[in-house]
Amino acid sequence: MTDLSAFPITRKWPAKNPDIIQLYSLPTPNGVKVSIALEELGLPYEPHRIEFGPNDQKTPEFVSLNPNGRIPAIIDPHGPGGQPIGLFESGAILWYLAEKTGKLIPADPAKKYETLCWVMFQMGGVGPMLGQFGHFYKFAAEKVANNSYPMERYRDEAKRLLGVMEAQLKDRQWIVGDTYTVADIALFPWVRGADIFYGGRDVIGYGDFPAVMDWLDRCMARPASQKGIDIPVKAPAEA
Repeated sequence: MTDLSAFPITRKWPAKNPDIIQLYSLPTPNGVKVSIALEELGLPYEPHRIEFGPNDQKTPEFVSLNPNGRIPAIIDPHGPGGQPIGLFESGAILWYLAEKTGKLIPADPAKKYETLCWVMFQMGGVGPMLGQFGHFYKFAAEKVANNSYPMERYRDEAKRLLGVMEAQLKDRQWIVGDTYTVADIALFPWVRGADIFYGGRDVIGYGDFPAVMDWLDRCMARPASQKGIDIPVKAPAEA
């Protein structure tokens, strides 16, 4: 049995099975990227729910795995050279899992790096911009009630980014063509989240992006998406 005692996070969230991937997350647009990928890949994993309310992500145990104090993070007990490895940043985790298994990334080198470009497009653009839109539109609306600029700034940037995706998906089933990849997994939870979490569908104008909406439906129709989108689940006492 793998010894994970070198990872302090396992003292607060003990591993029931230390021989499988340990996932520390919450069902947010960033968090579910990893659970969906794990489901798609069929890799066994043990999810641990990191609650924002008590600031679990800021505890010394969690920060020992991710110094940035953000979900998700993982421990793979069978990392490079067969040794345990801890990873953070959802895009990096997606790429690691894809390379580990040789799945969810194209075999063709050019297509592989095109996929990486779109993962970075999500990490540097779609996630931060839709996240800021949601913050000012939903969570900080009262604070900026007399100043519409923040919400409009990020709303317009969200629309621009969706326009980039609309052009890319116009004649494609998936982001990089005919193959479902980590680029799709990185992007679709954020497009979904801006609607589900922030209620921004009408404000952003999702109806103006039919190719993106059809793609989102295809992503969500996948069994791995339907399962992974709600992981880690709440404990019975929390539900």
